[in-house]
Amino acid sequence: MDRASFLLLLLLITTTVSIFFFDLTTADELEITAESPMIFPLSYSSLPPRVEDFRRRRLHQSQLPNAHMKLYDDLLSNGYYTTRLWIGTPPQEFALIVDTGSTVTYVPCSTCKQCGKHQDPKFQPGLSSSYKALKCNPDCNCDDEGKLCVYERRYAEMSSSSGVLSEDLISFGNESQLTPQRAVFGCENVETGDLFSQRADGIMGLGRGKLSVVDQLVDKGVIEDVFSLCYGGMEVGGGAMVLGKISPPAGMVFSHSDPFRSPYYNIDLKQMHVAGKSLKLNPKVFNGKHGTVLDSGTTYAYFPKEAFIAIKDAIIKEIPSLKRIHGPDPNYDDVCFSGAGRDVAEIHNFFPEIDMEFGNGQKLILSPENYLFRHTKVRGAYCLGIFPDRDSTTLLGGIVVRNTLVTYDRENDKLGFLKTNCSDLWRRLAAPESPAPTSPISQNKSSNISPSPAKSESPTTDLPGVLRVGVITFEVSISVNNSTSKPKFSEIADFIAHELDIKSSQVRLLNFSSSGNEYRLKWGVFPPQSAEYISNTTALNIMLLLKENRLRLPGQFGSYKLLEWKAEQKAKQSWWEKHLLGVVGGAMISLLVTSVMIKLALVWRRRKQEEATYEPVNATIKEQELQPLSSDTSNA
Repeated sequence: MDRASFLLLLLLITTTVSIFFFDLTTADELEITAESPMIFPLSYSSLPPRVEDFRRRRLHQSQLPNAHMKLYDDLLSNGYYTTRLWIGTPPQEFALIVDTGSTVTYVPCSTCKQCGKHQDPKFQPGLSSSYKALKCNPDCNCDDEGKLCVYERRYAEMSSSSGVLSEDLISFGNESQLTPQRAVFGCENVETGDLFSQRADGIMGLGRGKLSVVDQLVDKGVIEDVFSLCYGGMEVGGGAMVLGKISPPAGMVFSHSDPFRSPYYNIDLKQMHVAGKSLKLNPKVFNGKHGTVLDSGTTYAYFPKEAFIAIKDAIIKEIPSLKRIHGPDPNYDDVCFSGAGRDVAEIHNFFPEIDMEFGNGQKLILSPENYLFRHTKVRGAYCLGIFPDRDSTTLLGGIVVRNTLVTYDRENDKLGFLKTNCSDLWRRLAAPESPAPTSPISQNKSSNISPSPAKSESPTTDLPGVLRVGVITFEVSISVNNSTSKPKFSEIADFIAHELDIKSSQVRLLNFSSSGNEYRLKWGVFPPQSAEYISNTTALNIMLLLKENRLRLPGQFGSYKLLEWKAEQKAKQSWWEKHLLGVVGGAMISLLVTSVMIKLALVWRRRKQEEATYEPVNATIKEQELQPLSSDTSNA
């Protein structure tokens, strides 16, 4: 090859490569520019195929960290699950609804003109040294003055949120391997509808879109394009969330999820079976409009009318022993049944399982807790948590995936499902034998981004050395919305016991005070009835949870804050200290018995004496000699 040919070939290769990279950059910019205010349904947003391929090749290069995050609240009591995010430097804490149907994460700002009273104080930009409002640019929608980027989101239930797009440092908690990251979020100025009245502070958007937390973290290359959710079971609540990749557990079933089919996370549902019997439905019934959508922000399941009737009739056919009754709310035509007993763990003996069959032939088995909710007015009664939908979309809310690990594998366009105990899953994720999560402080020492721990009066600083803990006390403050409603202390005790993984009988309310709608409660955790101390393992787990301020109560009890805690150790007792009560009790019993015996002996002796001096009426009485008169009498 001569020199001219070589130079011509080199020029051709250089031109081709430049065009390729220009095409990638232009495509990405066009996609960002095209984004518009989201009016429900969500507007579609995803990267072009070639950019997705480039991202995937980059992600496969190494194993990236992930963020383990705990879920709180209960689906039916609150209508949602929340997680905790910390925004700013120093961090400000917020309870956010995890919503796979939303793309923007937003919290109420201190400048909000129309925001409700929520679980935590409003975000104060002026207190964060790392805060920055996004200035108007061609890639965003600008305010009327053309100075700042703004957002607006409207939802089907007629609620809405609008505000300023901002950027700040976001931390994912102490269980996270992921270092705090700068991310764009919404600083709310106006809320309406349910967003105004809800207890949760805001929304954590996990949907598909450039402003989604997941998309932002993936674009930064800090996590892989996967996240997982696991909702707690019926009447348990809580759960776990993982941002990033986890190894798919054995037994997980998958369904294809087509990002071009709809802007939501959809699955390829083809058929349903009730008690193993296939429903006579055309598979196309599950493929109308947006298809079959999985939405964590929705509570119940909604099917096209044809599918709903078929499912309802098939269930009723399998439960002839149960009685059909009216629902708890006369304004709704709920399908309810009585006679199944009060024990939730036994409802599988009355109601059938439902199988959801995917296009690949794999099946997700729904237990009764995945389609039932408890009747609020009749004991031992349950209602169907599935309803007919006016739309042709099949919408599967959180009830369908209770106690189910759902992996949103966006990288491979599929969703995975595994039935499991979500409370246990969280404990496994947070267990000491798991890879130790790195504290935000140790990973970013330049800023104080770790959540502040609760005040501790415990004399112990080295937790692993604590032994013989007799009682752990802690004080909390609860603020209720209505000053006339008093917190249900027994329910709070049950939830505390569940959070601490101990028996309810070990949790006792020591005292409380109130002022208006503010309550200050002091709780004590005691050893089991058969034990003298709290076991070392249990005590360490409880103290670590309190030390890191990870004890959470559902939002139904009001705004909650842990104030302080204390662990009281009991010194090893001597034989006399251990048995003093028994010795004293024995001595008192002995004195009592001795006293009784003495009294009985005296009574017996007195009766004997009385018997000896008694003479019958007819007995001869011995004459007694008269005593002589005194001399004075004689002289008289």
